[in-house]
Amino acid sequence: MSLIAPQDDRPASFLVCGLGKVGQQCVLLLKEFGVSVVGIDCMPSPRWQTPELPDLLDGLVTGDCCQIAVLQRAGIAHCRAALLVTDDERTNIAAAFAARSLNQNVRLVIRSAQENLNRLLRQQMGNLVAFEPSQFSANIFALASLGDATKALFDVGGAKMRVVRFKIEPGDWCEGRRLSDLNTTSHRILSNARETKAASSSFHSWNPDDTIQKGDILTFIENADRVAGAAEFRPYRGEKNETLPSMSLRSANLGDRIKRLWSGGTQVRRVAVASSIIMLGLVFIGITLFRLENPDISWFDALNVSVVLALGGFDNVFGALHLPFPISSGLYFFSVVITISSAVFLGILYAMMTERVLSARLQIAHRRPHAPLAGHTIIIGMGVIGRRVAAILRDWRRPLIGLAEQPVGADIPPDMPIQIGPLSETLERANVTMAKSVVVVTDDEVANLEVSLMIRSFNPHCTLVFRTADQQFAKNIASLIPASIGIGDYAIVAEAIAVASFGENILSAFHLDGRTVLATEYTVEPGDNLIDRLLAEIAYGYDVAPIVHKHGEKIHLLPADDIRLEANDRVVVLATIDGLQRVETAQRVLPSWFLRIEKIQSFDSTFDAANAITRISGCELRVAREAMAHLPARLDVALYRHQGLRLVGELKKMLVTSSLEPGGTLSPQPCRYSAERH
Repeated sequence: MSLIAPQDDRPASFLVCGLGKVGQQCVLLLKEFGVSVVGIDCMPSPRWQTPELPDLLDGLVTGDCCQIAVLQRAGIAHCRAALLVTDDERTNIAAAFAARSLNQNVRLVIRSAQENLNRLLRQQMGNLVAFEPSQFSANIFALASLGDATKALFDVGGAKMRVVRFKIEPGDWCEGRRLSDLNTTSHRILSNARETKAASSSFHSWNPDDTIQKGDILTFIENADRVAGAAEFRPYRGEKNETLPSMSLRSANLGDRIKRLWSGGTQVRRVAVASSIIMLGLVFIGITLFRLENPDISWFDALNVSVVLALGGFDNVFGALHLPFPISSGLYFFSVVITISSAVFLGILYAMMTERVLSARLQIAHRRPHAPLAGHTIIIGMGVIGRRVAAILRDWRRPLIGLAEQPVGADIPPDMPIQIGPLSETLERANVTMAKSVVVVTDDEVANLEVSLMIRSFNPHCTLVFRTADQQFAKNIASLIPASIGIGDYAIVAEAIAVASFGENILSAFHLDGRTVLATEYTVEPGDNLIDRLLAEIAYGYDVAPIVHKHGEKIHLLPADDIRLEANDRVVVLATIDGLQRVETAQRVLPSWFLRIEKIQSFDSTFDAANAITRISGCELRVAREAMAHLPARLDVALYRHQGLRLVGELKKMLVTSSLEPGGTLSPQPCRYSAERH
């Protein structure tokens, strides 16, 4: 990212082409960053979702954003970024070419779902990023449907990162430990909520010295590749995976399976099953009768005769002039019955095999699997978002079934359970009463509300996730429907687009405590407000959570706070839109804590203690050594509370007694110390 001012005296503005639902959300978010925003729309009076939104625009141009003249009137030559977010992908791509021809340096953010085309456009045009509303929202819908400890899962630099939340129960491994003890090379605390205090919207409002207690709700990010069982997506403390139904449940539903097998099959299949049962019964009866009537033959001989008769071999047994063993007239008549029954049975068997062969050769429609019995996810609405949610859950090997009122396309895998028809019928066939979660993502938000109320009446205990256009509307509805989560997908993608327009790379998005968190990658450039700063200053000053630091070929996952950023470094942070706004506008909260060093028990540790002070606080080594040589002393270097407490802990390991005391913030100045005389 870069905050270098444009060379032109005219202030750079942001251009939003297409003032639909996504476009209007982008305007609102961009104005929160305090930038100039100009809008283009083909309608002279767009339908404003927010009444005051027209007053926020610094200019509104009516016309086709693909036309050169319209872009020129909007001031594209002086724009820092152009957000092309109309509902028509062709229009967005055509406008991108027109904008690039007028401004070679403008940042282009396109709403497009054509992944291969987007990649080619990035290669040819440069400084371009493409988004589709379902790209981030589908992952959020899928995660919300899990209803377990996993709140986010994404890849960063080839590593799988996972955000986990769980409640501390009596006897848990971490009960009684300090919160700071959980910050390791594989875990990083994001928040801690207690029964008497809700979780804060800040990533660093928790106290590192607090002891973990029963009832605490911990949220942390972890390197899932280094945690055993991460492939199964189990909570960190090893909770039982309840994805699949238990054995007792399977046994309890054995009768239902048999009924479904009988009622769900074709007429030919039911006849085949019935005739097979009859033939097996006749064979066993024949074995018994032949053995009882002729005790001299073995049971194997009796089995042989009965099977030969069942396969139509009557002439092989009774075709000779003299029979090999005596037989009564009743047993002879029974043998004839077996032979006739076998002819009927073999005819049905051949017909069934012929039907299967012809179905395969003629590619007759594939019969999809039946609905899972319990513990599954129901996806209602197999549009773009529904298909993406299904693909994500299938990758995570979660049992699921999709419901649609119209036939689905061929892009849905044939081995995925699908029910087509009215919801009143398909919900029952999908075993809604035994479902673990239901995701309602049709394109009609009123229908989503109606279906959500219907689902809650059928299954009051499942996790219910529904889609809506307006995030505030989603919150209002979720407050009325117990255990439900409303997600505004347009607001989510608008946040990603707005941040990407500043030059950042959005890797993922997820919901946490009712807010959208974006995994954002920054590239440090000369002149940035991030360069030559410790990660501690970035994390606590802007309220973000650094999770990856890249320096050349070296990659640090969950890096330490004492890494100093250099030019061309890349850092990935978790941040809300407020945190990203603070980074963009350089509104860093200044540190206000100071280190007081009392005494040292072993002078052999003086050198190491000075190095620790320099590394963690960022002060000059000379100042740290002078402070250690004139104890007691106060280091006049302002620290953040988490940063200072970590330094106190490191010094304690070196037998140095120190403490942290609050004080006013200091203006940037050379590092120094204050020796105290007694």
